[in-house]
Amino acid sequence: VQLQASGGGLVQAGGSLRLSCAASEFTLDYYAIGWFRQAPGKEREGVSCISSSGDSKHYADFVKGRFTISRDNAKNTVLLQMNSLKPEDTAVYYCAAKDYSCSDYGSLSMYHYWGQGTLVTVSS
Repeated sequence: VQLQASGGGLVQAGGSLRLSCAASEFTLDYYAIGWFRQAPGKEREGVSCISSSGDSKHYADFVKGRFTISRDNAKNTVLLQMNSLKPEDTAVYYCAAKDYSCSDYGSLSMYHYWGQGTLVTVSS
C-alpha cells in the first residue's frame, strides 16, 4: 500500500505549484486525504483535508484563500493547488489517508497511510 506525493519544486514568492497525491494498489475512494507539511526544525502540521466524498474540505488558517484541495476519484488522485506561495510555505509536503471524514484532520495518529513527501521551496 503506497501513497505517492509529487509536484514539488522551486518557485519564487507569489508563484504557484500543484501537488498530486496518487495511490497504488488501493483505491482512495473510501479515504479522506490530508496534506501536511514539515519545515526544517519544526513539527509536521496539517495543511488541508478533503473527505472521501469530496463534499467536505478543510484548510489551515495560514493557507486559506491560497490553497485549494480537490480529488479525482476516477484517477485515484488528490490535488493541492498552491497559489500565492510565500517563503514560509517552504517545507516537505506529505499526503496521508484516513477513514472517510476530515474530523481531527490535523492529528497525525488518525492516518493509516503516508506518502514519502515532496519538497516545496519558495524563494523570496
